[in-house]
Amino acid sequence: MVSPEAPRAWNRVIMVSDFHKLPRYQPRSFVPEGINFKDSQEVVGLFEKLLQRSINSAKELEQWLNDRSELQAALDQEGSVLYIRMTCQTDDQQRAKDYQHFIENVVPAIKPLDDKLNHKYLEIVKKFPLDKNRFAVYHRGLQSDTDIFRKENVPLQTKVALLSQEYQTLCGTMTVIFNGMEHTLPEMAKYLLDSNRDLREAAWRATGQRRLQDKTKLDEIFDQMLGLRHQIAVNTGFNNFRDYQFRVYHRFDYTPGDCRKYHAAVEKVVIPLWKEILEQRRAGMKLSAVRPWDLEVDPLGQPPLRPFEDVQRLIGGVGEMFIKTDPKLGEQFQEMKKLGLLDLASRKGKAPGGYQSTLAEARKPFIFMNAVGLDGDVRTLLHEGGHAFHALACAHETLFEYRHGPMEFNEVASMAMELLGGEHIDIFYSPQEVKRSNQNHFGDIVGTLVWVATIDCFQHWIYENPNHTPAQRNQMWLSIRERFGGNFIDWSGLEEFHKNLWHRQLHIFEVPFYYIEYAIAQLGALQIWVNAQKDKPAALAAYQKGLSLGGSRSLPELYQAAGIKFDFSEETIAPLVQAVQREIGVN
Repeated sequence: MVSPEAPRAWNRVIMVSDFHKLPRYQPRSFVPEGINFKDSQEVVGLFEKLLQRSINSAKELEQWLNDRSELQAALDQEGSVLYIRMTCQTDDQQRAKDYQHFIENVVPAIKPLDDKLNHKYLEIVKKFPLDKNRFAVYHRGLQSDTDIFRKENVPLQTKVALLSQEYQTLCGTMTVIFNGMEHTLPEMAKYLLDSNRDLREAAWRATGQRRLQDKTKLDEIFDQMLGLRHQIAVNTGFNNFRDYQFRVYHRFDYTPGDCRKYHAAVEKVVIPLWKEILEQRRAGMKLSAVRPWDLEVDPLGQPPLRPFEDVQRLIGGVGEMFIKTDPKLGEQFQEMKKLGLLDLASRKGKAPGGYQSTLAEARKPFIFMNAVGLDGDVRTLLHEGGHAFHALACAHETLFEYRHGPMEFNEVASMAMELLGGEHIDIFYSPQEVKRSNQNHFGDIVGTLVWVATIDCFQHWIYENPNHTPAQRNQMWLSIRERFGGNFIDWSGLEEFHKNLWHRQLHIFEVPFYYIEYAIAQLGALQIWVNAQKDKPAALAAYQKGLSLGGSRSLPELYQAAGIKFDFSEETIAPLVQAVQREIGVN
């Protein structure tokens, strides 16, 4: 076992310093070489060329769409590279300035033109109809985007994006001096796995106290976001930002009412199992009550699982897991490593969390995370690897919009890979450790279903009641927490920490309402896992078929292609929860 204080060779993996040197998936035919994407006028000129082009046939319309896709991909990659560089080193002022310039100057300049291109397409397609089966989803999305676009919202959206950058920077600079060393907040998570309860409590309190130092600033940032988002919704004719955001996310296949049904199903079907899991933990640890610092440690007092000591071992081991799952996936991951498309280690100045971002011109995925040598890091890399494989599976698609699926299916790609690839976690562990890791993972799945219901329910209330105060927001947070089992944990004396706990959820700040997808997708991933227990090759083939469709089909069709149902009602949830209950051995 590696001591929590032992230094690790986290910096052995070198990230690509110039993403623009990556070869493009195909040569450009419309976007000129050497274009300066920092110059908004150069970019605007390309949009105007598309607007001015005469189109006189369906064939010419399809070529116009291909040229537009090429421009979208080039711009998207520029923004992605700037975002990646900024999040990889939030304390680099030049990187922050470069990203800020793009957000403040280029994006606002092209948004109105993008809307004009949508209008142009919708008018021309009436004269020269395209294949309905091929373009139905594309057409529906553009029609919706056109319906909700308002020029006056562009500067408001820019302000929100800059506030999001401010949140990232604030969180990225949070560090704690603990045990005589400076740690990032992600690094502090390793102490919560230590069998010494006093050490865990001290680490938890130190981390929580550090967050509380900036609670006023975090509330101020969010209140500004809230006001801007509500105004954006009102400008577009919606009563609240929730309904507006559902349209932005193209949620054509389910409603806020369906989300409320999910909340109710979790309360009825999942919460009882969650309570049993926590009670089993309390009894195993011989505690009078479970406290927040008792949730991650092994309940039987065994040392923390330490699957790797440095990032190279993480990459090598997970690479083997992918190969055993499917040789093609293994090859794809090795190519990512070769190209340097991984930045996995936690360090000071790095933004929190993890993500996969697609470099749209190269059509290659990049993975960002904060690995510190924990069991969860292996699962996180499997998760982001699933996203990467999804991006590669639909890289062939000519339409830019079809090269990424809807979020509710994107997360199936990642969560299913956690389960499919997780079958080979013995690469890191002994048989007994495999059992521990799997029990932890499936317990986390139950916790995820509960936590998603909590966060989603909270966001519905926030935006249905936009004039609330921070104090009212915190009080509602505590009420919703109690509804979804927050009172199963003893928070006595920790009330200030508890009521501000939502600050750590970056989705609430940066991507509002992007969270229910995790629950919907988790149910899809569990269905793939159940199918794999019966016929793994068939389940994997269906999974890959679904990924290859990108965003070219509706959600129900994508789920069907993957051999699963798009449904998150009690009828679907109950048998999956039972399967998980059998897996983790809770009575």
